[in-house]
Parts: sequence; C-alpha cells; structure tokens
Amino acid sequence: MFASLTDPKLIACVNAGGVVVIPTDTLYGVVARASNKAAVERVYRIRGRAPQKPCIVLVADQTDIIDKSLWTKYHHHLANTYWPGALSLVTPTTIIDDYLHRGTKTLAYRVPANTELRALLHQTGMLIAPSANPEAMPPATTFDEAHTYFGDAVDGYVDGGILNGNAPSTVLAVVDDKPVILRQGVLSIPLGIKPDSE
Repeated sequence: MFASLTDPKLIACVNAGGVVVIPTDTLYGVVARASNKAAVERVYRIRGRAPQKPCIVLVADQTDIIDKSLWTKYHHHLANTYWPGALSLVTPTTIIDDYLHRGTKTLAYRVPANTELRALLHQTGMLIAPSANPEAMPPATTFDEAHTYFGDAVDGYVDGGILNGNAPSTVLAVVDDKPVILRQGVLSIPLGIKPDSE
C-alpha cells in the first residue's frame, strides 16, 4: 500500500515498470508508464483487456502530447476548454509501435483535474489508465473492491476512499472536423459549437 499519489515509493515503482491501482479523478485505474511496452502489456494481461482496445493515456498537461501537430481547431478548442477535466480526447498519433494505439492509429489523451495525480504524472510521464476491473466487470469503487479483483497481481495500491457513483470520463473524437462522442461519461459537452480560429 502506498501512502499517496506522490509517495516517492510509488513514483519509483511506476518508473521501474511497476503496475499499480490508484484513484483517478473519475474512477480507480490500473496504471503503468505508457512508454514501457512490457508494463503496458502486463496491464492488458492483468485486466484481461481485449488486445485490440487502446487505453486512455493520462498526461500532466498538453505539453506532454506528442501528436499536437495533427490536431484540428476542434482538438485545440476542446482541450483548452475542458482540460484539466474528465474529457478523454481522441487524436491521431504518429507513434509507429502499435502497443499503445493497438492498430487504431489514434490515442485518447486526458489531463486529469486531480492536482496530486498531475504531480505524479510530472514525475512519471504519460500513464495508461484503464479502469480497475477485469474486462466486463464493474469498475472498483473502493480499495477493497480493487484488491478483491487484483490481489497481488499488481505492485501496490493507493486507497483513495469511496469513488461510488463516479462516472468515467467522456471520450470524444473529431471526425470530418466535427466532434463525435464515443462514450458519454461524467462530462456533458455541447457538440454544436464551432470553434474560433486558434
């Protein structure tokens, strides 16, 4: 058990390729460094996640995103309006290795609202963060539920209390210069607003 999201032992564990369960600002997540292929694949095995499904990637701020050169005005508008917050924004990616995008050529990025979580991300870099549950099971809302799911299969936990009732992030893509909601989550976004030039 780690004391907090900024526990130096947690940071060292993640940076060494560890997989941990932590509270995010929406749900408990199973996180690992996005730059560590072995850690990413371990998350897929632990969760039984479908191999074709990419994970949401958490970043400390927009400067961590490597694909901004591919963004449209809508991408910039949505990120500047709703980040930090519960928007996972799907963007085209230039990453060649498909262990992150799983063949989709896109990644869903999110800048979390939780300041302690962003502090962790500044220390670790980008983290994948699928919800803390085996595939097709309800997301864990407490440490106890997460521990029941994963036990010693992960390298540690942060107890963030009860997250019961929290919805996941809203996942949104931009298709033909129009925003398309792929998953309606906690954040409601009006789709009819045309962004100004940015």
